[in-house]
Amino acid sequence: MDIWLTALRLAIRALLAYKARSLLTMLGIIIGIGAVIVMISVGRGANASIQESINSMGSNMLMIFSGSTKQGGVRGGYGTKPSLRVNDAEAIARECPAVRAVTYFVRRNSQLVSATSNWGTSVHGTTPEWVTVREWPTQLGTFFTAQQLKSAASVVVLGSSVAENLFQPGEAVIGQSIRINNFPFRVIGVLISKGRTANGRDQDDAAYMPYTTAMRRLMGRRLPGLVHVIGVSAQSRELIPEAQREIEELLRQKHRILPNTDDDFTVRSLEEFAAAAEKTTGTMTLLLTAVAAVSLVVGGIGIMNIMLVSVTERTREIGIRMAVGAREGDVLIQFLVESVTMSLAGGLLGTIVGVATAKLISGLAAWPTIVTADSILLATLFSGAVGVFFGFYPARKASRLDPIEALRYE
Repeated sequence: MDIWLTALRLAIRALLAYKARSLLTMLGIIIGIGAVIVMISVGRGANASIQESINSMGSNMLMIFSGSTKQGGVRGGYGTKPSLRVNDAEAIARECPAVRAVTYFVRRNSQLVSATSNWGTSVHGTTPEWVTVREWPTQLGTFFTAQQLKSAASVVVLGSSVAENLFQPGEAVIGQSIRINNFPFRVIGVLISKGRTANGRDQDDAAYMPYTTAMRRLMGRRLPGLVHVIGVSAQSRELIPEAQREIEELLRQKHRILPNTDDDFTVRSLEEFAAAAEKTTGTMTLLLTAVAAVSLVVGGIGIMNIMLVSVTERTREIGIRMAVGAREGDVLIQFLVESVTMSLAGGLLGTIVGVATAKLISGLAAWPTIVTADSILLATLFSGAVGVFFGFYPARKASRLDPIEALRYE
């Protein structure tokens, strides 16, 4: 233990003897460690933001999309082949035990006109279960009821962004009359704000009315039939796979899909979107961290270079130490501790710089950043490993010097 403490004191003394040179040598490690911490914190912050955005769509949620058309080898994508109907949603609610609530909707872009302004947005025709499946309550007024759905009432619930653009601040919204496709509607509610989705779409920039009303006023159809998307909430997170299996089996049966034949629908859970987003952000974080780690290698090379210079400058000192009884291992430990001390000092300063930069980015650029203890520990261990790896060769060279030749060195 004494030899290690002595080596540490000598290392600190050597670093303080040449402060400017030591600081410049550590600069590569400082930048590298700081960059690694910033990249990890930004990556984790982005992933957390995306996960939060996905979760805001509703917990335990599954989305059922219509199938895709295929003509001449060209596939149209989800929803291009209308295959989902109202009775599909009703059957899911009735026959799938793992399902807690079911809703469905049609969607169309329309222009909303109030007494003083107008706003183009996406209008959804849906059901009262929408607020349960999406876990999206109102901040003002109420959502429409089953009776209003049945009677095709001319009522509408606005997203917060739509309400802000149609009405003046402080103006009463509930009870106001607006026009959609030249039909009058009464505003009965405003939803709480949910913000943007992972792809940047504003969830609050939408309006909602009874499905039957939308079919008559927006789609021009008297009888309900096709729906664009069915939304399902499972009984619990653990039952999501079971709910998905039940839905797929039921819809294949109702749509008379033969074995070994492609489905005319697609069931997707938010967990799939979350897993895909996490994989993407994880890959990007790893890539950015690897790029940032290159500066650590550059910093390590700088440490090796300065340690080789130090060995050359202190050749006579090494010879004297060996002449008075120091062994090869003692000299090796002395220079290796010096290298590791320099690297760890750079790592400590780099950690401070990295954490401060991450907080600065979060404050100025409004990017979410998450600095965790494990990222700091990883950076510290990595800086120590750099010191050992790049300091071993100079330390070994110093320990292998011939004492006689070292004493003669000028």
